[in-house]
Amino acid sequence: MYNKKSTFTTLKSYRPFHSMYDPCRPIGTKYYSTPPQLYMGFQPPNMQQFPPKEALKKGTLWPAFWDYYENPYKVKKRDEE
Repeated sequence: MYNKKSTFTTLKSYRPFHSMYDPCRPIGTKYYSTPPQLYMGFQPPNMQQFPPKEALKKGTLWPAFWDYYENPYKVKKRDEE
C-alpha cells in the first residue's frame, strides 16, 4: 500500500505475502537499507570530505555517501524510573 505522506528514507520495508492456508506463522515486516549512492546520478567534483581519521571510522571519504545504520529489529528500551 502506498503512503502519500511518507518521507524519504534509505530504510525500506515490506511485508511478505502470507496465505490463509499457509501452515506457518506470518513473518511480519522485513527491513532493508539502500545505499545513498543509488540516489546520486554522478559524483560531483569538489565534494566535501571527512578528515582522514574520521573517514577511516565511517568507511568512506565523502559525507554524502555515509549512511548511519540503526538496527530496525532491535527493541528500544524504555527509560526505567
